[in-house]
Amino acid sequence: MDLATVFAQYQNLLDADQDLREEIRLIVRELDTTGREVSLILQQIHQEDGLNQIGELCTRAKLTLSKANEQFSKLASKIPPNQYFRFNDHWRYVMQRYSFLCALIFFLESEKLALHSDVGKLLEVSIKEEDGFHLDVEDYLSGLLQLASELSRLAVNSVTAGNYDLPIRISRFVSELNGGFRLLNLKNDSLRKRFDALKYDVKKIEEVVYDLSIRGLRSRSLTITK
Repeated sequence: MDLATVFAQYQNLLDADQDLREEIRLIVRELDTTGREVSLILQQIHQEDGLNQIGELCTRAKLTLSKANEQFSKLASKIPPNQYFRFNDHWRYVMQRYSFLCALIFFLESEKLALHSDVGKLLEVSIKEEDGFHLDVEDYLSGLLQLASELSRLAVNSVTAGNYDLPIRISRFVSELNGGFRLLNLKNDSLRKRFDALKYDVKKIEEVVYDLSIRGLRSRSLTITK
């Protein structure tokens, strides 16, 4: 076989790879758009009357999330067997954001931590590496750290809205989350940097709770209408 024929075959392989990557990028772009729609809905919790609409907002967010379920299924069908980590840079940050959005919805509905399996169920994505396309545990953990930042913001805005009980519950939740992360030996540089920022979220929330305590507002706390 002459060199021209050999390298023509190599070019065909390169072209096929680039075509596949372009298809993946298009689907990821769709996922990013849907994620922004979900985020836009959930950001309403920070508005003055947002805490009184949590149930409705979560329902709308999950309805929009169903579009992402179809998009993730479409993306999974494009990934060749045993090649997840070859292409996952294309969707890593989108997956982290979806992990955060699912964890936020789960917290708003139950005030509990969304487990790896809970997020996988909401996204209708496997959590098992052997299944091929899956929710990687590092992406899930990154989403939880984004959740802590969002909750620190919610703690401040809930006081503005007249809800003095929620920051205390948020403080308890984020402190437990911080304790959980301290049990991990994080090797991923990006994940470790995000974890380093968690202490500032904890401090910010603690300051809100302290301010409520010295002002005597905890005794007049309100509850969320779900």
